[in-house]
Amino acid sequence: MKKNIGSTEKVIRLILAVALFSLFFILDGNARYWALVGFVPLITGVINFCPIWHVFGVNTCKLKA
Repeated sequence: MKKNIGSTEKVIRLILAVALFSLFFILDGNARYWALVGFVPLITGVINFCPIWHVFGVNTCKLKA
């Protein structure tokens, strides 16, 4: 897997993951399990690869010259 997520996007994804995980403690009932969607930005942010970006050919990672 070639990295396709830049550092700014990585930080945004990790912040989004934390925000989604916090919903687990705020929401009631079965709606709280929607917070587990936070695993998607967490995993993609940690491994610096997004399969959806790969399909569309998007690359926010700066190339080293």
